[in-house]
Amino acid sequence: MASKKDKQVTTDHKLSSKDITMLGIRSSLLQSAFSYERMQAGGWAWAQVPFWKKIFGNDKKRLGAAMTDNMEFINTSPPLVSILMGLLMSLEEKNVDRQTIKGLKNGLFGPMAGIGDAIYWFTIMPIVGGIAASFATKGNLLGPIIFFIVYLGIFLCRIPFAHLGYNLGTRAIDVIQENSEIISRVATIMGLTVIGALISSYVTLSLKLKIGNVSLQKDFLDKIFPNILPLAFTFFLFWLLKKKVSPIVLIVVVFFLAIFCSYFGIM
Repeated sequence: MASKKDKQVTTDHKLSSKDITMLGIRSSLLQSAFSYERMQAGGWAWAQVPFWKKIFGNDKKRLGAAMTDNMEFINTSPPLVSILMGLLMSLEEKNVDRQTIKGLKNGLFGPMAGIGDAIYWFTIMPIVGGIAASFATKGNLLGPIIFFIVYLGIFLCRIPFAHLGYNLGTRAIDVIQENSEIISRVATIMGLTVIGALISSYVTLSLKLKIGNVSLQKDFLDKIFPNILPLAFTFFLFWLLKKKVSPIVLIVVVFFLAIFCSYFGIM
């Protein structure tokens, strides 16, 4: 009889699907109370308070312990934080030991931040930003529209991510890790293709030098190999990057080189 009762406690859910959806929405305010002392702890705890109250009911001691533990230093990936919230909420609902939940939470902050930053801020957003900027510089409204739609998509993904974390529990992290490499690889291939196309639009070099009445650019270079200067300059900068030259140094050099060549009428 006791074992049947224990089984019922572990399988009954106090949180509804609507609650988990709201958890995903509230997780978007993770950094609303950001501080250098506790980082994202304020927004992290605020997002979960209504659901802790629903799980713990009148047990003020458990509620207080949960709030205390979740107001410590917290720093992770905002786009993926709802997965972690959903996961931990499922453990709270199953009345898992407080130290186990705390240890799992602290152990997953770093990996989640690494996965989220690699997928979103280092892959998706730079690619989308480059595409949107190329449209925007030409006065095309698709630029800001594309960027807004992608950013909105990232925002809305918090809802299914919260359900994923809640339903899968600790298995959710394995699912993300298994697919993160595929996502990053596909996005990287697409990014390289887009960047390659953008180079031909953004990098323009044209010599103004003449030998008598012969223009080195129009009468010589363009007839042998059109756009050879932008291509050669791009590969030269790429070669310097491979030689571990700092990108900041290259930006400064290109900046002053452009001013020098323009002032003396070379380009």
